[in-house]
Amino acid sequence: MSNYQQYQDILNDQMVISKRLLKNYQTLGLTESELLILLQIQRFYYEGNPFPTPEEIAQFSPGTEQDCSRLLRNMIKKKILVIEQKRNEDGILNEYYSFEPLWEKLYTVEKEVTPEANKEAHDNLFVLFEQEFGRLLSPFEIETINIWLDQDGQQPALIKAALREAVLMGKLNFKYIDRILREWSKKGIRSVDQARQAGKQFRGQQQTEQPVSQRSKKDISLYYNWLEEE
Repeated sequence: MSNYQQYQDILNDQMVISKRLLKNYQTLGLTESELLILLQIQRFYYEGNPFPTPEEIAQFSPGTEQDCSRLLRNMIKKKILVIEQKRNEDGILNEYYSFEPLWEKLYTVEKEVTPEANKEAHDNLFVLFEQEFGRLLSPFEIETINIWLDQDGQQPALIKAALREAVLMGKLNFKYIDRILREWSKKGIRSVDQARQAGKQFRGQQQTEQPVSQRSKKDISLYYNWLEEE
């Protein structure tokens, strides 16, 4: 009986690892450190924790909590991982890491996989956001940008234009940028030139409505070149 129980414990301690992932992770642009993080997240999932924190992952990885956060951000940028939400039995929304983009790359378009293909397309966009915010983006902020690109179908140039508009208005936050993009979408704005004109009209209206004393305090259009080419 004891030998049987020991055998069951050994079986229960196993998890399935994709052979294709182990053979092709470098082709996907993953480092060995990122691969280890993926396997640790998978282990946490098997143990009932689908959304481990960087601190929890770091306990079983060579790097620090900050290293884990950086690697997670990188994999979200590369569209290897995404953060999803689902409701539990009590109706509460919980976040979890989804491997669906990874499996699609490995099993759906494996013949067309090239290193850094998706990363190169949008890297400048993420860099621009980090420069304007003066810090690294959080995984949720990175996922928000990916949603704008993939689900909403926003062009990177329009997202950059919305970021610039937020800077001009002194409201540098993701909610405000999302409102701008949604408003432009409602108005049928599809080009950067259309966005610039809409932004100028809106700012002109705002300045007209403000008292002269407030307008003279801060004219942000003087130090941000909206007309600068992409």
